[in-house]
Amino acid sequence: MLDSYAVIGNPISHSKSPLIHTAFSQQTHQSMQYAAILAPLDGFQTTVSNFRQQGGKGLNVTVPFKLEAYQLSTRLTERATIAQAVNTLKFENDEILGDNTDGAGLVRDITLNLGIPLATKRILLMGAGGAARGVILPLLQQKPFMLAIANRTPDKAEALQQQFVSCGNVVAGDFMSFPDERFDIIINATSASLHNALPELPAHIFAADALAYDMMYSHEPTRFLKFAQQNGARHLADGIGMLVEQAAESFFLWRGIRPRTKPVIALLKSQI
Repeated sequence: MLDSYAVIGNPISHSKSPLIHTAFSQQTHQSMQYAAILAPLDGFQTTVSNFRQQGGKGLNVTVPFKLEAYQLSTRLTERATIAQAVNTLKFENDEILGDNTDGAGLVRDITLNLGIPLATKRILLMGAGGAARGVILPLLQQKPFMLAIANRTPDKAEALQQQFVSCGNVVAGDFMSFPDERFDIIINATSASLHNALPELPAHIFAADALAYDMMYSHEPTRFLKFAQQNGARHLADGIGMLVEQAAESFFLWRGIRPRTKPVIALLKSQI
């Protein structure tokens, strides 16, 4: 019998997780299978329960179920507790371990794949939703000089500032709150790129050697990445690397083996 894993969400047909984890399992010679599960919007817990009863070992969780996965977990990692959202479930006996691997995936992509250290850098994180919340602690653990959180409604950014202020130098505001700052790393964690939109940003916010990072990905650069390039950002990256790295973190949690990610990133890019 192969150990069974899956990604659960609604919608789910677009998910690259089956491709990624199948590549990981083949690379590491693990006896496992990985599927995609479409759960009814009002049926997350029932779907998870059925999967466990059929012998399932773990799940990746995508929108819109990350909060429900957080609530369903009987034990949480520190990063899941801080993020208040879970994207990875591991089933052991009667326990449901909830983790959030998004931030670790982002940090590994930037520091290892792109070769850009985060320590002492000025970082701007755009957005204050679940995608942003999940990466704040891992970013601060890299000891940047400053982490600025910018959101269209600044009160949400300020709430995150209050939550994480004890973890590092965190400031907050709206997208136009930092006109005199030059950031080394600007991360777009908003959903704007899904709609071909661009959050309002000062044109001169990018430092000379800046990295512009969009968590979204597509077959061509997003409007944010084009804007960044036009305004002096030297390095551009989309979210493919983060997607693969957060999956690798889940794989490591489940199987105790860390797969090589660069071949899988290249595979994914060739198919998009």
